[in-house]
Amino acid sequence: MSEANEWNKAIIEEFRANEGKVGGHFVNMPLLLLHTTGAKSGLPRINPAAYLADGERLVVFASKEGAPTNPDWYHNIVANPTVSVEVGVEQFQALATIAAEPERTQLFDQMASSNPSFKEYQRKTTRIIPAIILTRRS
Repeated sequence: MSEANEWNKAIIEEFRANEGKVGGHFVNMPLLLLHTTGAKSGLPRINPAAYLADGERLVVFASKEGAPTNPDWYHNIVANPTVSVEVGVEQFQALATIAAEPERTQLFDQMASSNPSFKEYQRKTTRIIPAIILTRRS
């Protein structure tokens, strides 16, 4: 298992053991677990992600900490926009949509104002970091 997969596995275990609370890099940061379906494999995937609450919607950002490419989970969402979300002890189905401009910039600026590391992520890359809106399905 890769170092990134081991790190994600530890975060997921801590998240579930502490009702959605995680320390270290994610201390005092809203965190969710995003369940996607692999774009190529069709297999279930789980990734921890910081999020922004926007009314009834939750917004995650495909930052990959400023890497030059989008994270794999972003490609999973593009291929399969029906996802499952864990927040705290709650789990629900959601539809993931990629925010268009100017909403993407507004949402990113909100996230960056509450979490300055996102400003650094954008500075580290030439790509525009996508904002993904998660809308609960009824």
